[in-house]
Amino acid sequence: MPPRTEQSYVGSKGFPSHIEPWRSAFGPGNDYEINFIPDYKILHDHGYNVLTYDFRNFGHSSAANGGLQSNNRFEARDVIGSLAYARSRADLAGMMIGLFSRCMGANATFRALATDPKPFAGVRCLVATLLLSARVALECMLEGAGLADHADEADCRLQRIVGISLSEASPVDWASSVTLPTLTYGVRDDAITRPSDLEAIFEAIGTDDKSMFWIDETTCRWDGYTWFQRHPDRILEWFEKYMQ
Repeated sequence: MPPRTEQSYVGSKGFPSHIEPWRSAFGPGNDYEINFIPDYKILHDHGYNVLTYDFRNFGHSSAANGGLQSNNRFEARDVIGSLAYARSRADLAGMMIGLFSRCMGANATFRALATDPKPFAGVRCLVATLLLSARVALECMLEGAGLADHADEADCRLQRIVGISLSEASPVDWASSVTLPTLTYGVRDDAITRPSDLEAIFEAIGTDDKSMFWIDETTCRWDGYTWFQRHPDRILEWFEKYMQ
């Protein structure tokens, strides 16, 4: 690793969106496998040490929480666990920390900050991209499938399985606890959410030291996932500003 004392966390969830049933689940254009290795290389080449992980019940990580995925509550535990892990290692404990979280990872980071802010003491900044409210995403996906009238039923069925209503799973509710310098961005015409949702989340973030931008001329959410590896400058500048 380059001799620099920063550390960047990249929390990622994984699913093979180039094969069914995931290939057809998220709208046109969101049908290819996302490779985050170029992102890690960019961070590494700019002198950052990178710790990345799959949430439990994803990828090659172990099962937990009865094999259930909640989009925030259970996953927030893994965000906190990643901080504890880094600080438990002698070779990492003294490093500055910045967080780079996407989609469910960003939701889980917001939930973790609201639930237990103490582990985030000393974290320099946060890049939280593609935030969205789970209920809004459900409604948009069902609208795209011609099933808009079934949102309440689908939410009820999910609640019976996970014990959480999607209506109770919005980063808007936790954003006031996010006091780290925070950069966020999203795809303005994202087919599985609405611009008003991310705008509401951004407005609710509990610091004035925040920034947001839109990715335009696409409806593909996946273009948001790969934005950093294609256009890294603004995100790198955010880390550079706060990790000195």
